[in-house]
Parts: sequence; structure tokens; C-alpha cells
Amino acid sequence: MRIDSVDFFYASMPEVTLEADGSQDALLVRVRADDAEGWGECEASPLTSIAAFIAPRSHGVCRPVSDSVVGERLDGPDDIRRIARLVARNSMDLLQAAHTFSGIEIALWDLLGRVREEPVWRLLGATTTHPKIPYASVLFGDTPEQTLARGRDAVARGFRAVKFGWGPFGTGTVADDADQLHAAREAIGPDRELMVDAGQVWENDVEAAAARVPALADVRALWLEEPFGAAEYDAYAALAREAGPVRLAGGEGAHEEAMARNLMRHGGIGFVQIDTGRVGGIAPSARIAAHADRLGITYVNHTFTSHLALSASLQPFAGLATSVICEYPAEPKQLAVDLTRTHLRPDTDGLLHVPDAPGLGVEVDTTALAPYLRSVQITVDGETLYSSPQPDSAVLSS
Repeated sequence: MRIDSVDFFYASMPEVTLEADGSQDALLVRVRADDAEGWGECEASPLTSIAAFIAPRSHGVCRPVSDSVVGERLDGPDDIRRIARLVARNSMDLLQAAHTFSGIEIALWDLLGRVREEPVWRLLGATTTHPKIPYASVLFGDTPEQTLARGRDAVARGFRAVKFGWGPFGTGTVADDADQLHAAREAIGPDRELMVDAGQVWENDVEAAAARVPALADVRALWLEEPFGAAEYDAYAALAREAGPVRLAGGEGAHEEAMARNLMRHGGIGFVQIDTGRVGGIAPSARIAAHADRLGITYVNHTFTSHLALSASLQPFAGLATSVICEYPAEPKQLAVDLTRTHLRPDTDGLLHVPDAPGLGVEVDTTALAPYLRSVQITVDGETLYSSPQPDSAVLSS
């Protein structure tokens, strides 16, 4: 097969707020080769990601991502890895390239899996899959009372683990955060796993983060996620030495494999969290998962948007029996719900199963997507470099 086209679909809620919720907009990617198509999703700013695909070249290694994708052969997994190397070389100085290509790479795997009638996890080399324990990923409330209500809602929906993040956590006093943590533990009861996401709020301030450790230990938090910036490896390592039973988690900000490897090697983390829509796609995520497994570090997906992204994020560690917990977008905006006809639901035991279906096993619902689509046209010197696909081209073939 030869890659004929790459189309981007920029969708957005009518109003995008300052809430730390990435499900408010989306950038879907459709790749077509011969008579086949596949879908992916970028976890990135939609407009800048589109621009990285078509931007005029600046020099030999600052070229648009399209130069390395359109027209290339796609006959097997090695071609996806070969195209990834082309992008890395030809768009070396285009920093948005990794995010743009992440969605394309996911779509390439989906397309190849559909053509071969194999799930992506099998194309990656796994022979069987292991169910995961999904944790409800929710935001801290503005008050402990709101946090209590959100936690009780997650429990009522059957979740065996809950992660609270962002909101006011880390922005006030240590006592304020302790109140939030105790509300979270009260909400979910003594037996469910509790995780906490600080959202890089302390930048590299180890002392501020360490001040929260006693309260985190008191509520038996499984991990403290992203206390610092993505590349603050020394700060991670220093906090890990002081955190006692509270393990550190991080890695969602990694936009290349080396960032994840460095965090695992130097940061003292117990959990590495990777977003396939940021790090370059499914193949690099699978390599990171295998490396984490060798180091005794638990691999966890990062997903806060649609079930297309959720399926993509599960594929890299579907075959790992040692990594059994996964992030699940428990309170997505309606846009993220409407993006797909397929939704991955926990079973009666609260376990999530990776789809055993061709490609990602998820169908995009372009009819439901239509009301959210934004129209984009990019011109330079009067020449149109990009226009959003026409509505009729957004209809999936039956």
C-alpha cells in the first residue's frame, strides 16, 4: 500500500474553559492508503499540530511532517517504524512534529490492523492480553465537599481505583491539601486504591512537595503523580528519597522515548505514564513499556480524552501481566463521548479489556462529530496550504 492522504478533523466544545481538561477539544487523524483507512488522535493543540503537517520548510531538517508521510509505503510494522525515523530526521527542528506524528502513527497502526484483520496489540508481538484495573481519573473539586461527591460518584459507578488531580491541589496551604486528601479517601473507602496528580504544580520545589508527603502517606496514596516539570529529574529523585511508601509517577509530558527513559533511570519513579498521543505513537510507547518492565517499573497509560485514544493507549502494554492498572477518562466532555460509536466499558468485575478486533477496535462516529468540527484554512502569500476536509469526505465508508 501507499499512503494517499492524511486528513485532520479539529473538533471543539462550544466553549473551552481554563479547566485542566483535555477533552474539551480534539484532533482526529484519518490516514488512507489504497482502499483502507485508519484513525488516530493527537493529544496536543489542534491548530498548531495541523500547521506542523503543512508548514513550509525552514531548512533540510525543519520540514513539514507531510514530507515524510504522504506517498510512503505501508506494508507492515517495519514501515511504520521507518516512517517514524523519517519524521524524526526530516522534522528534527520542528518541535510540534512529535505531537502531530503521534496521531498519524496511531492511525497507521489502526489501518494496518484493519487490513490484516489483526488487533494492534498482536501486530506489536503480544500473543495474549491481560485485563487492566481502570482507575477513574477525576479532578479535585474546588472544595473538599466537591471532592467527596466526585469520589462517591466514581465508587457508585463501580471503579476499584480513583485518581484525583489538579484543581486547587498544591496551590494553597499544606492543611488545605490534607483536607482534600482526606475527603478523597473518605469518599472511596478504605479498600480502593487512591492516586493523586499534582499537575507539575511545584515546578522543581522539592520542599513544597515533601511537605505533602505525611498527608499522602496518611491516606495511603498509591502514588503522587507529576509533582514537578517533565524533565526535572533531579527533583524527582530527591523527592523519591523522602516519599517513603508513597511512590512517584510521571512521564505523560514525555514527547520522545529518551525523556521517559531518563525519568525512569534518574527520577526514582515507581510508575511511568505515557501518552501515545504525545510521545510519538504506539510503537515508542510499546518500547517504553518493555523497558519499564525490565526495570521493575509499572507502566501506566495516560488518557483523559476519547475511547479512540483510550484504545490506542492500551495497545502498548496489553500483553504485560505485570502492569495491571490503567487510566480511564471518567468525566469526559460530551465531545469526547460522541467521537466514537465504540466505548470501552469495565466488566462486572471492574476490569477493562483491550479490544480483540482489527486495528484499534474502535469506530469513529463522524456524523456525531460534525457539529463539533471547526473550519480551518491556512494560507501563505495567498496560497492555500491547508483547508479542512469537506463534510462529505468526513463520512466513513460502510
